[in-house]
Amino acid sequence: MENEQLKIFDEYRNQIGIATREDVHKLGYWHEAFHCWFICKEEGTDYLYLQLRSNTKKDYPNLLDITAAGHLLANETVQDGVREIIEEVGIDISFQELIPLEIIDYCVIKEDFIDKEIANVFLYKCEKSFEDFTLQEEEVAGIVRAEFNHFAELWLGERETIKIRGLKMKKDGNKILIAENVGRNKFAPHQIKYYKTVIEKIKEKI
Repeated sequence: MENEQLKIFDEYRNQIGIATREDVHKLGYWHEAFHCWFICKEEGTDYLYLQLRSNTKKDYPNLLDITAAGHLLANETVQDGVREIIEEVGIDISFQELIPLEIIDYCVIKEDFIDKEIANVFLYKCEKSFEDFTLQEEEVAGIVRAEFNHFAELWLGERETIKIRGLKMKKDGNKILIAENVGRNKFAPHQIKYYKTVIEKIKEKI
């Protein structure tokens, strides 16, 4: 995976070449990513689906994250990003079913890891149940959901924790129920600015 070839860009989003995933994160090149947030409505309440990252992931293991997301390879377009959805959570949908939210530049730096992403962010209005998800074991350990308004309040600093409910895969392949309260520290450390922008854009679409 570290040898995957990614397009790299300058700060003005002009492509300047191609580099390995390893070098992209070591040298801090801007690169493209695909993000898709799933939302559903149940009895008048909007719920946001979140993936639980596998505890074997190199980056941000065992943290809650975007429903499905990943890097766009050098030979891929933004439309090709839908492969991340079926790969990670097993939901087969077309690019035309997605609602564009925003292209967001953001940067996370920790020790020798520099993540400068040009994130193509989308929304999918989901009518699936938990049982419809098939998780990519080496990437995703579980799928949960939280009330969207509570998620928004968490990142806007209006509450300390939110309730999540869902399923987690055990090592033997069986699923167990998750029901717990979590704070910001249980989420992948995207910039707060990123979360706030996503929340604002989702509100416009629902």
